[in-house]
Amino acid sequence: MDTGNPITALDETTAFGQLGPQNILDAVEGLGYRCDGGLLALNSYENRVYQIGIEDALPLVGKFYRPYRWSDEAIQEEHDFTRELAELEIPVVPPLRDEDDRTLHRHGPFRFAIYPRRGGRAPDLESPPLLEQMGRFVARLHNLGAPRPSDHRPELTVAHFGVES
Repeated sequence: MDTGNPITALDETTAFGQLGPQNILDAVEGLGYRCDGGLLALNSYENRVYQIGIEDALPLVGKFYRPYRWSDEAIQEEHDFTRELAELEIPVVPPLRDEDDRTLHRHGPFRFAIYPRRGGRAPDLESPPLLEQMGRFVARLHNLGAPRPSDHRPELTVAHFGVES
């Protein structure tokens, strides 16, 4: 639940650095899920991602976004694109929508999304048929995304993500 208070850069960054189990469980329960207390940190380079136990249901995955890395509009653009990919039967996991059709949520200073947990595996990169299938998926990703440039996400360039970083 959003507190409605404006968050300064220092407050949001400090809060993200102190993101703890109680914040995570409170955020998820604020969406109507009943957490069972199980919490497992998952690998993530930029954001904080957790598997969250849910009473009498499969666990969910919560993604808490690093402050000031992406705008809300850029995150929403990604969520919408992921939903479109899933509708085309490309194996991606879009975030869950709430009763108001939202995928990006706030709990105090934290921006987050909730996903169904889906297992995965490392691909066999020695398998020509699998490599061919992966190539087809990449082509389908490109065919959906190329005709319409992103309005809110920066272009992936060496200058922006290499030199400027």
